Amino acid sequence: MNKSSNQVSRLPATPSADGDNKPRLWLWSQAILDSLAWAVALVLAVLLRYELDVNLINVPGMVALIAVAVVTQLIAGWSLALYRGRYTFGSIHEARVLMAATLIVAAVTSVFLFLTINETQMARSVGVIAFPFAALLMAAVRYAKRLYVEGKPTFGEEAQRTLIYGAGFLGNSLVTRMVQDPESPYVPVGLVDDNPAKKHLRLSSVGVLGQGGELPELIKRTKSTVLVLAMAHLDAKRIREISDTVSGLGVKVLVLPPLQEMLTADNNRDNKGGLTDFREIDVQDLIGRSPVDIEVEQIAGYIRGKRVLVTGAGGSIGSELCRQLNGFGPAELIMLDRDESGLQHTQLSIFGHGLLNDNSTVLADIRDADSLNEIFAQRRPEVVFHAAALKHAPLLQMYPKEGWKTNVLGTLNVLSAARSVDVETFVNVSTDKAASPTTALGHSKRAAEKLTSWMSGETGKRYVSVRFGNVIGSRGSMLPLFTEQINNGGPVTVTHPDVTRFFMTIPEACQLVIQAGAIGHGGDVLILDMGEPVRIMDVAERMIAMSGRDIKIEITGLRPSEKLHEQLTGDDEIKDPDGHVKISHTHARPLAPSELSLELWLERCRDEAGGQAPSIDESDGDVAAGA
Repeated sequence: MNKSSNQVSRLPATPSADGDNKPRLWLWSQAILDSLAWAVALVLAVLLRYELDVNLINVPGMVALIAVAVVTQLIAGWSLALYRGRYTFGSIHEARVLMAATLIVAAVTSVFLFLTINETQMARSVGVIAFPFAALLMAAVRYAKRLYVEGKPTFGEEAQRTLIYGAGFLGNSLVTRMVQDPESPYVPVGLVDDNPAKKHLRLSSVGVLGQGGELPELIKRTKSTVLVLAMAHLDAKRIREISDTVSGLGVKVLVLPPLQEMLTADNNRDNKGGLTDFREIDVQDLIGRSPVDIEVEQIAGYIRGKRVLVTGAGGSIGSELCRQLNGFGPAELIMLDRDESGLQHTQLSIFGHGLLNDNSTVLADIRDADSLNEIFAQRRPEVVFHAAALKHAPLLQMYPKEGWKTNVLGTLNVLSAARSVDVETFVNVSTDKAASPTTALGHSKRAAEKLTSWMSGETGKRYVSVRFGNVIGSRGSMLPLFTEQINNGGPVTVTHPDVTRFFMTIPEACQLVIQAGAIGHGGDVLILDMGEPVRIMDVAERMIAMSGRDIKIEITGLRPSEKLHEQLTGDDEIKDPDGHVKISHTHARPLAPSELSLELWLERCRDEAGGQAPSIDESDGDVAAGA
């Protein structure tokens, strides 16, 4: 995948709300034209009232009435910020304020005529009759200017001809921004929408040309080089369909990020942005997942006001957990990891600094039981998320004892420390490889699930495990690896043409992990809904196609103990629904620490790998971990 695939395109933001960014000439022109509108409206009203008999008109009274109307309009318009540049010309917001100002003038002129009927010798109904004429004239002037500005946009020579897919709110916002900005890098040449009712719709002088099925024809007819997908809740399947439809036509496809990301970006820019950020589609969009509707109140009940500790806080899952947990108002967020650089990055993403000089970060190794016990005794967490682990299956297959030390004994150390301070909720982050495990990684994580279940029985607290598959974009995962291979010219290595894996985005996985902590029961293994498995060969082919390069795919063969298709529930497990549309559960058989044996564990790993695991003789001998 080329580097440009992750680049963000920006449209310049619209002027801010104050009048400094509005042309002063136009603001003064508005006031003068509104004054003339009232003069014309009052003259028309008097002529109509007296049936075009000009002899009945009292000229001095007419002049006085016009003067009152003009002064009132200017005062009302200034007070309502109509002449201070607060509103976009020709917008609905300006129309509402204009109507309010016009009603004020009509009321004042009517009162003036009522009080001065003997002096002005004019009918009291003139102000009411003039009201609709004045409103129409002022609105017409504004709309005419809007048509002039939007009807003759001037773009730079390098501006790209752009089709916008979606004629709803997002599409309308993008078109408006593009046509109002002469420096926009995109020229809107048409809209595409699947709603037949919008066939002849025009937004800011840009018309709907057809539906999604006509994209190839529309692209050729308009000579477009950019297609912007301006639709909310666009799922991966639909993005794949659109991408396939325009494949080979030389069109760059851009997508809008989720609303939450746009709002976050706007806040980081001090609210100077808007619906202006979009980027090229990447493989995460093509195999991505729909947003999760989490039960915020249920989560807040066990997080808000509590001391929360996260192990592995410098990793992909741990850091995202910390970011999301911080939003639920914990009394204290304790981020623990042995990777100081990872901790700094997490702290920077949450608090805006990476000073590493406060109590939010803790440098420790979960293999060090004494250190953990000391930390837990000092900080006394009430909720623990255990995300620290070694996770690379091939490497742990070569060095299984390292997986044992971290994933098994390390988990036991964290569990024991949690029990020592009476932790209320303990969530162990597991993996789909723990279901009917065949690798050292799977066996180590399965043992961690069983230890968590045992500790739940010992404490009577909510100690649960959460099991899910691969997360998109995590460090060392498939997508960054493929990207690096493509950037290096290939080949892209795939173990088997038919191998499949489950995928989930990091934010979704963390949302569900936090949710699982609220609904789980002691000893449960909660299983996140991973959707349909994804064929790895399809992902590799799409990434190569998106890069625009001729890269070969090399089939390397399945590694020892590697499954062709992963599973989320073990062969000996029963999966039951857990009252949540995205979460089900099974139960892990409790495993007491006194039953742990490195020799037996290595023997099992060696059997699954066909005898290719390292021998027990290479280790420090038989290891049994007591409670």
